[in-house]
Amino acid sequence: MTVVREAVKAALKSQRIETPSWGYGNSGTRFKVFTQTGVPRTPWEKLDDASKVHEFTGVAPKVSLHIPWDRVEDYAALAGYAKERDLELGAINSNTFQDDDYTLGSVCHPDPKTRRKAVRHLLECVDIMDATGSTDLKLWFADGTNYPGQDDIAARQDRLAEALAAVYGRLGDEQRILLEYKFFEPSFYTTDVPDWGTSYAHCLRLGPKAQVVVDTGHHAPGTNIEFIVAFLLREGKLGGFDFNSRFYADDDLMVGSADPFQLFRIMHEVAKNGGLEAATNVAFMLDQCHNIEAKIPAVIRSVMNVQEATAKALLVDRDALTAAQHTGDVLAANSVLMDAYNTDVRPLLREVREEQGLAPDPVAAYTASGWQARIAAERVGGEQAGWGA
Repeated sequence: MTVVREAVKAALKSQRIETPSWGYGNSGTRFKVFTQTGVPRTPWEKLDDASKVHEFTGVAPKVSLHIPWDRVEDYAALAGYAKERDLELGAINSNTFQDDDYTLGSVCHPDPKTRRKAVRHLLECVDIMDATGSTDLKLWFADGTNYPGQDDIAARQDRLAEALAAVYGRLGDEQRILLEYKFFEPSFYTTDVPDWGTSYAHCLRLGPKAQVVVDTGHHAPGTNIEFIVAFLLREGKLGGFDFNSRFYADDDLMVGSADPFQLFRIMHEVAKNGGLEAATNVAFMLDQCHNIEAKIPAVIRSVMNVQEATAKALLVDRDALTAAQHTGDVLAANSVLMDAYNTDVRPLLREVREEQGLAPDPVAAYTASGWQARIAAERVGGEQAGWGA
């Protein structure tokens, strides 16, 4: 038991969770973006806040950027600024959904001129990867149609494949495409990358430097996400996660807040199938908008939620589970999983943090640090960062 416990602790200490730059800015609903005091005004200040999450959790050294929301004149300098704060720049997220030219789509648009514009942006993102040292280009397309007959469904897939091939050919040796999917919204009749199968098919055709990213909020109700995760891991095509929670659609709420059991089931498949090993190179990223809760504590709590689900997944007695499965003992197999899920892993995680020289309660430590009061006093004037800016 001691050996197992130490192995679990070692795995938790080596876990890395990537936080989103946009999670530190103002966000809201379709009706209003809500503002808070102390919100970053620049990408540099976003990194300052991200450094606090890493300081108190010890497992969040990477920060995803979103272009053009995080556009700066000198990306190498931004990467250097991150390094000074014990951070590194993670995935570069493209944006082909906030331009009037993209009303009918971007890379799938019927007009070649618009498609070329979208591809230029994607190639610009690869240039930014070169400057920052980032290895992941995360692509999500809002492309689709609203009405039957609006466009040729098959032709749009051809256009998508052509654009992806152009970007794939520009990647460096250590760089990769992470292709996200979403089953609806903002296009309500067809979406050009609506599910994991479509993303997988395009990535398979592109080659080994293209993998699928699973956003946990981008599925129809009742979808078995852990099956998707297990399948993609088996095929070597799981590139990463965008962690969040949903109640109705793509709510982008804090991961584990709606269905923590689902998060545990996902992490069980990840842990069981080698997804926590460095060689697998699965990126564990947050993609959340903190609309009414304080930004930095919410990100810290989200990181902790992933840690707790991971700890429970690592505590599954796999030998007992395998034995029950092989004998067809359905109740025993289910009980093995439930025993792990029902374990209170908070004392274990507090022990892990103390061994890393961290405070056992990251949220309390952040609150006591005075950082929130400091940024509220200092970040006056200018324009706060927000969804879409």
